[in-house]
Amino acid sequence: TLASASSSSDSDTGGASPPPRKKHRASAAEGVGDNNLSGNMQANGAGQGQESSELSCLNSAQNGESSSAGGTHSNGLLSSTDSGNIVGTSNGSSVAPCSGTSTASGSDVGSLKKKKRLSQAEEDVIRLIGQHLNGLGLNQTVDLLMQESGCRLEHPSATKFRNHVMEGEWDKAENDLNELRALMHSPNAIVVGSCFLNLYLRMKFLLLQQKYLEYLEDGKVLEALQVLRGELTPLKYNTDRIHVLSGYLMCSHAEDLRAKAEWEGKGTASRCRLLDKLQTYLPPSVMLPPRRLHTLLRQAVELQRDRCLYHNTKLDNNLDSVSLLLDHVCSRKQFPCYTQQILTEHCNEVWFCKFSNDGTKLATGSKDTTVIIWQVDPENHQLKLLRTLEGHAYGVSYLAWSPDDTYLIACGPDDCSELWLWNVQTGELRTKMCRSHEDSLTSVAWYPDGKRFVTGGQRGQFYQCDLDGKMSDPWEGVRVQCLWCLSDGGTVLASDTHQRIRGYNFEDLTDRNIVQEDHPIMSFTVSKNGRLALLNVATQGVHLWDLQDRVLVRKYQGVTQGFYTIHSCFGGHNEDFIASGSEDHKVYIWHRRGELPIAELTGHTRTVNCVSWNPAIPGLMASASDDGTVRVWGPAPLVDSQDADGLNESCSNMDS
Repeated sequence: TLASASSSSDSDTGGASPPPRKKHRASAAEGVGDNNLSGNMQANGAGQGQESSELSCLNSAQNGESSSAGGTHSNGLLSSTDSGNIVGTSNGSSVAPCSGTSTASGSDVGSLKKKKRLSQAEEDVIRLIGQHLNGLGLNQTVDLLMQESGCRLEHPSATKFRNHVMEGEWDKAENDLNELRALMHSPNAIVVGSCFLNLYLRMKFLLLQQKYLEYLEDGKVLEALQVLRGELTPLKYNTDRIHVLSGYLMCSHAEDLRAKAEWEGKGTASRCRLLDKLQTYLPPSVMLPPRRLHTLLRQAVELQRDRCLYHNTKLDNNLDSVSLLLDHVCSRKQFPCYTQQILTEHCNEVWFCKFSNDGTKLATGSKDTTVIIWQVDPENHQLKLLRTLEGHAYGVSYLAWSPDDTYLIACGPDDCSELWLWNVQTGELRTKMCRSHEDSLTSVAWYPDGKRFVTGGQRGQFYQCDLDGKMSDPWEGVRVQCLWCLSDGGTVLASDTHQRIRGYNFEDLTDRNIVQEDHPIMSFTVSKNGRLALLNVATQGVHLWDLQDRVLVRKYQGVTQGFYTIHSCFGGHNEDFIASGSEDHKVYIWHRRGELPIAELTGHTRTVNCVSWNPAIPGLMASASDDGTVRVWGPAPLVDSQDADGLNESCSNMDS
């Protein structure tokens, strides 16, 4: 019971009662120990009497420092006194023996040890919370938290160092740094051995650099010069930076100095930034890294987003944009796997579709000899027919937008020797190219400058051309299946009939092997950063290659790929997703890091030849099929979101 918790009669029962959560005001007859405890709790808001002494005696030392009887600020070493005996805290040094003022029996002490001792993880959490509260200005709350827990926020030497830096007392801060130097040898230090000296010099250099800049801003040129010559230069550290600093002596006024040094100026902002840098070099047992709790929470949110199969929105590192009370989960209904629109204007097989680079238009090419340009409504994402480009006698099997979306090039199937260059804005045909009726121009790729492109086919043609259709620098003997120009402006990737992708440079006429497959590469596309290539391989499916390391990263499962030319694509924010058509009439979607599909989209009735993901609207995707339709995919309709799973066009969930 509460009344008998501290009674000496507990020892007669063979076991101690648990310590009370709240003590009633005790009478004088109940013992001096209870009076001390009650009085201290009333005065300080936390137990600093016998129970606190017992708790402090139980906690282990961490940094080898002794406490003082007066008690330091809570950001340093907390201490309490009991009958004149100095008591350390959990992060303090070896602790003086507890006095015998407690009325509890030995078994009571054992119970208290078992129940009250904090684990290292618990102490870490308390320190993280304390640092966060301190950043919010809740200093009294931090004081109480540290007192009740017996922890300390940081080492007292670190607290002095922090205060002196923020107050601009540079000589004292330098002395504090010398004190901290010994603590940097602790087992928790982030560096050891020869790195330690360089680390110490780095910290001292940053400190003196701030001192130097503040002297300059205050117009104390002689003092600044003394710091530069007498303190910074003798360090023999980062001499290049010292030369830059010496140039600041020529600044005519403070604004000029701040601009050239890219420095906030003397005051709280620049000193806080300095402290953030210095903290990263100290062991966490001495001083926590800046905003550590915020960093951990942000990492947790990012990890949950990375593991979310359907996360398809722009990453926002601001924690205010998310709830920390619930795990991050994106619904499949927010993902583009529901038929939003069916375009039926083509009257034959649709072989290709491609969104423009700005996402405002969609181009579709068909066996019916036409190219249709569709306008994307920015509000409801519905597509409307903008114009039809006619006259492609062999049909249209490939389309390529210029980098600025002004032009569109259309190519035909294997027996087509013609290439059309259209002005999309006016609908006029700028160039029609046909070098020889024996040519086969089935693929094309734009250079990043938008002034040139390359084209080729399986009959051995491989040309570099300008906007007027002038062909130059033919590369003989390359039977091209698919083309892509890298962002370096010089390298052209070409898949050929030897089941490989090679890199060609038309400037210096060099080539090199990059990818080698065991089966024909029917088509490929490259990620925006030029690092990854997505291949549709005959009888194998979709393969992901790392072009820089020249290794096969992943083989995606589920898709049916024979010897038809099927075009896949990257998509979503940060291109985290991959989509491909299939000969089984479906569209398959994978997360880039997983081999199994996360969605199978049904609705087409024949082979799906091409899939294109809108680069500006991550929730919009289009697919072209031999059934003569183009399907536009989007999230579940808001009105019917509760019944979206019952839509005729189903989206199979493959979360497993």
